[in-house]
Amino acid sequence: MSRHATPPILDGHNDLLLKLYRGEVSVEAVLRGHGDGHIDLPRARSGGFAGGFFAVYVPSPGSAEDADAMMRQSRYDIALPPRIPFEEAIKVALGEIAWLCRLEAAGAVTICHNAAQLRTVIESDRMAAILHMEGAEAIDPDFYALETLHAAGLRSLGPVWSRPTIYGHGVPFRFPSTGDTGGGLTEAGKELVKACNRLRIMLDVAHLNEAGFRDLAAISDAPIVATHSNAHAICPHARNLTDRQLDQIRESDGMVGINFAAAFLRPDGRMDPDVGLDVMMRHLDHLVERLGEDRVGFGSDFDGATVPDAITDCAGLINLRRAMRDHGISEPLMEKLCYGNWLRVLEKTWGA
Repeated sequence: MSRHATPPILDGHNDLLLKLYRGEVSVEAVLRGHGDGHIDLPRARSGGFAGGFFAVYVPSPGSAEDADAMMRQSRYDIALPPRIPFEEAIKVALGEIAWLCRLEAAGAVTICHNAAQLRTVIESDRMAAILHMEGAEAIDPDFYALETLHAAGLRSLGPVWSRPTIYGHGVPFRFPSTGDTGGGLTEAGKELVKACNRLRIMLDVAHLNEAGFRDLAAISDAPIVATHSNAHAICPHARNLTDRQLDQIRESDGMVGINFAAAFLRPDGRMDPDVGLDVMMRHLDHLVERLGEDRVGFGSDFDGATVPDAITDCAGLINLRRAMRDHGISEPLMEKLCYGNWLRVLEKTWGA
């Protein structure tokens, strides 16, 4: 493999399962290659994309293209979508998990249940898949679904996406703004945190508002992780993390995966892919300064966001490594940022 495709990149977030569920791409296309979206197996191999967190996400009604267009403005405040009932969410969630199982049966991915297996699959010709739930609408308050899905491989969960659930409140897509946009975790949300701790399911704060973040930090006995978020000090978007939040993540020995979505990278908050990788390096520098070298990785949001033209898709990760080397990042630090830090925090959360 080319030096530019190594070290392998283990990624904090992608939305390929939603595209499969919607029929926008087929298992065969992921296996053999296709011209749409960001991820398929041939491009993963050429770009050194080792896999990562495959999100189970229940979409809200409405057009994602409309939201994307609004986020190309200089200022915006997109209203939070309404809550989605469990009965609707669980059908979509099970459907997306079934598509992940079909990817595994076809030989495109291996679903990883523990860190030792993850280490092995990263070195294989398949993508490693960590089953992640983005928003807990498909989790009932008795946690029957949580325990069942954990037995099926669920290893990471965000209590909310950017809308309310019975567990808490998500941040809106708002620029400029902080994430201080509403109330904290509900009592059910606090019990969900404890249940995830008990099952050793990693908790993701990427879409939580500040009050919910504080509640989770006060309750959880596991590292605080934001799978796909950036530095508010560089881009003052509601979705990005303030220095105070970064300090709490550091104190918990957690980590942050840098989001490739243009609106969370650009200082002007616009969802415009004309953004150089020097901007991503600014986020990286700030996160490493606040968190330390052991607590920063990548969380691309592939197949769920508009990413920089300099990357385009998972094959373009070669350009990200080149930018890091040009930025003066050493090879040992490259290995930490690309995959080592994710392995560290997962081993600490899941157990060795």
